[in-house]
Amino acid sequence: MPKVGMEPLRRKALIDATISAIGERGSLDVTMSEIAGRAGVSSALAHHYFGAKDELLLATMRHILAELTTDTLRALGSTSTPRERVSAVVAVNFSDLQFQPETIAAWLAFYVEAQKSSALRRLLRVYARRLHSNLMSGLTGILPRAEADRVAEATAALIDGLYIRRALKDGVPDAATAIALVEDYLETKLNRRQAQ
Repeated sequence: MPKVGMEPLRRKALIDATISAIGERGSLDVTMSEIAGRAGVSSALAHHYFGAKDELLLATMRHILAELTTDTLRALGSTSTPRERVSAVVAVNFSDLQFQPETIAAWLAFYVEAQKSSALRRLLRVYARRLHSNLMSGLTGILPRAEADRVAEATAALIDGLYIRRALKDGVPDAATAIALVEDYLETKLNRRQAQ
């Protein structure tokens, strides 16, 4: 008889194992058996909880997005000015919880797979809309809406681009440098606006 309350723990272990396997492999070319082994469960149990590998991959992407959303909301809750809101959104994307080699590799692999998977493409669109909305929540308090929209789009592209660049490098991700690059862009745009 299964132990009561084990399902959420095993699901989480399988999702963590998926992120780890993708991070190590650098692609979604991992098997359910490999993931299950990393999670310390049988392949049959992994299939029981998630069905096919595609469902586990979707659950993993949803998990990553949910953690990012939780972290973002927490960071935004501690701000008091529009500029702080923008910086909080940038910082949370490069936080210790988000900017880990395995998570970076998972994001890159999901972007590649989204070219073929409409379900993953939908999740990435949700992410893009949330990122844009969160940036706009601060930028519209600083810039006219049309300009805020352009700056939000460019800032999001910088964040995503820095993830891609990070995925192509060896070593520990350098969050401070990534944040500094994005903040430098923002300061340039905001200072230019104030000088007008």
